[in-house]
Amino acid sequence: MWGSIAERLEKEGYKPELQNLLLDRDDEAKVAINQHSEKLAVAFRLLRTKPGTTIRTVKNLRICEDCHTVTKLVSNIYDRDIVMRDRTRFHHFKHDKCTCGDKWGARRDHHIPH
Repeated sequence: MWGSIAERLEKEGYKPELQNLLLDRDDEAKVAINQHSEKLAVAFRLLRTKPGTTIRTVKNLRICEDCHTVTKLVSNIYDRDIVMRDRTRFHHFKHDKCTCGDKWGARRDHHIPH
């Protein structure tokens, strides 16, 4: 299923976002980004659920930038709501948007008044 999704994403103009991966990794290792657990989980749920069913998944790490982008695209292409809980928050993907406003990776500075 992931192969079909990847082909569809490529037709839509998707290019993997590799800039935030470790710099000492070679290009072949970077291809492993397509095997991230959240991508495989979404592909599995697309296979095992009826169209229109909300896909829900939980992850114990933060979602990477590429997986965040892919999940937004998949939600739009396959017309699915996808709810993903990562280490820091819930993401609700719907129609190529996420409830985090794409600020998932932004550092939250806490202002302490003096």
